[in-house]
Amino acid sequence: MKQTSFVLHGGTVALPGGESVADIVVRDGRIDTITSSGAAEHLGLPVVNVAGKVVMPGGVDVHTHMDAPSGIGHTTDTHRTGTIAAAVGGTTTIVDYAPQPKEGTLLDAYGTWSDKAAGEAVIDYSFHVTASHLYEGFASDLATLVTEGIPSFKVFMAYKGDVMLDDGELFDVLRNAGRKGAQINIHAENGDVIDRIAADLVREGMTAPKYHELARPAQTEVEAVRRAIAIAEMAEAPAYFVHLSTEGAVEEVAAARQRGLPISAETCTHYLTLNRSVYDAPGFDAAKYVLTPPLREQEHVEGLWRGLKTGAVGIVSSDHCPLCMHGQKSLGRDDFRKIPNGGPGVEHRLMVLYDAAVAQGKLGLTRFVEVAAAEPARSAGLYPRKGVIAVGSDADLVIIDPNGTTTVSADTQYQHVDYALWEGWTLNGAINQVYSRGVLVAEDGKFVGPEGHGEFVRRFKN
Repeated sequence: MKQTSFVLHGGTVALPGGESVADIVVRDGRIDTITSSGAAEHLGLPVVNVAGKVVMPGGVDVHTHMDAPSGIGHTTDTHRTGTIAAAVGGTTTIVDYAPQPKEGTLLDAYGTWSDKAAGEAVIDYSFHVTASHLYEGFASDLATLVTEGIPSFKVFMAYKGDVMLDDGELFDVLRNAGRKGAQINIHAENGDVIDRIAADLVREGMTAPKYHELARPAQTEVEAVRRAIAIAEMAEAPAYFVHLSTEGAVEEVAAARQRGLPISAETCTHYLTLNRSVYDAPGFDAAKYVLTPPLREQEHVEGLWRGLKTGAVGIVSSDHCPLCMHGQKSLGRDDFRKIPNGGPGVEHRLMVLYDAAVAQGKLGLTRFVEVAAAEPARSAGLYPRKGVIAVGSDADLVIIDPNGTTTVSADTQYQHVDYALWEGWTLNGAINQVYSRGVLVAEDGKFVGPEGHGEFVRRFKN
């Protein structure tokens, strides 16, 4: 095992209460002491000089899809390649989605994903289990997983005939989860309406990738969020909305929270930094951005940023769902409905967000750390072990040079996919080092960590 005891000296440390120039003493993979700069240099431990750099807790990405089905596609990152990409990008913990098999149970999903990740992941990990159909014993299995440290489950309000639950089933899942202290993560889109709009478009010869956006108008998300909040209230259960893309959905969440309901939400890096103009690309190139929900008009982008500033939206995830253009997305060349939905992002989440939020002045450093690390950890039941620089926490640490730059390129990324959503972008800031439990796993854009370093982390909701 590599060195897990050392001192980070002189960096600008992102602490929960604000920034401070300090030394961080790491012993045996955990944060032992945070002290004034220079005070720890006499301890006899190796010293890493990070003066002039930003030191933040390792990123926590609570929405990834490694080695998973996606429509008629299958994501191209394994738990090894995907977590290497995450580590290089400054993320030290992921919560990956484990889908319930068509003829299987929640426990089957957990067992399969545990086997896939064990010995493969290079950073720490946990799972949400996706519930796509109910069965006798469902409630008992849900309770078993909660006691095993899996307190979150996902449901879909879209993709009828595959994973979509109807409103009664959604109510049942929410009610069962609420009774067991679990959280339900909801993919909120009106699947029935979307299917009808999409069928009409194809019937009229509108089959190109750009029509994916037209088939999923903003109101299909807003209505579904509003309806799911009402159902969650009736079920007396908390609800967490994944990948919000619209201003109206943010407003629905904000209103529910103001009424004291236990509602929370995330958005994703791509919804904050890209807009629907990418669908105007010629030919089939727009298929890169066939994500669900689709990218929106700029007014929605601004609405999401307002939601982050006010706290209505507390988390920025990647929704990493890597699907290659050649051989996968190309399956829908003649019908946008057949394009597997999803895009890569776990490697670029932290620095794209840092550039947009901190370097460009949309959010301060403290709020950036909150939405990229602290609140994801808190929401997932990982805090304060993860997501914060505090005595006793895991030494998951990221060193950022605010004066450096990062160039996004499919040619140099670790993500196992043939394109990047932000191809050619030059970002303000560069990651110098990434530590996972005190072990150096990435340095200057290269993975340098040990194979199989990642550990499963049991999570418990407050």
